[in-house]
Amino acid sequence: MGALRAGGLWWNFPPNGGRNNKRRSSKRPNSSSSDSMDLAKEGFQFPYKQAATAASLTLTGDTIAQCRDKFARWRQKSRDADFDEKEVASILLSDHDWLRAFRMASYGFFLYGPGSHAWYQFLDRCMPQPSFVNISAKVILNQIVLGPCVIAVVFAWNNLWLGKLSQLPSKYQKDALPTLLYGFRFWVPVSVLNFGVVPLSARVAFMSSCSIFWNFYLSSTMSK
Repeated sequence: MGALRAGGLWWNFPPNGGRNNKRRSSKRPNSSSSDSMDLAKEGFQFPYKQAATAASLTLTGDTIAQCRDKFARWRQKSRDADFDEKEVASILLSDHDWLRAFRMASYGFFLYGPGSHAWYQFLDRCMPQPSFVNISAKVILNQIVLGPCVIAVVFAWNNLWLGKLSQLPSKYQKDALPTLLYGFRFWVPVSVLNFGVVPLSARVAFMSSCSIFWNFYLSSTMSK
């Protein structure tokens, strides 16, 4: 690959007219092995920072959603009861679904963080200039490509953990389209800010931060 980047080919003739071929051939295995190592290093590097950020913020969003649900159930059961702050705190901290929390955090670390990071890098390589046309194209592609992929993956990840993969088709039919339509209302303006203002290195963190509010909004909307 180093020869290709230099504008040559693997089978190029040496500039000295073929002298010292034995010495050059003896060095080729080391050179090719080093090139392959460089290619492996450049080919894929797991984005630990973006993955950890997505995991922590996904976990935060899930925690807020769980606390909100528990508080709503408590208010429904004790409408006429006095408001006790200690009791509310104990209710919010008790019966936390840690398996659900870990499920969402692992989704953010292994899937959403790395996948979103690779997606934004791809879009920036294809459309590097922050023009109106490029930003509009990125927003549209984000909604028609990334949005459905995220919904499909998170539903599949959740059903896989629950051992309900057989129910995944019905889950898609029932919840995928409404979730996607609700997401358009929120993620279109967020995507405009993401591509127009936020730098590439911070886009996963920005979108994950917005997902905290999205999770809360979705939970509030579904509970009405």
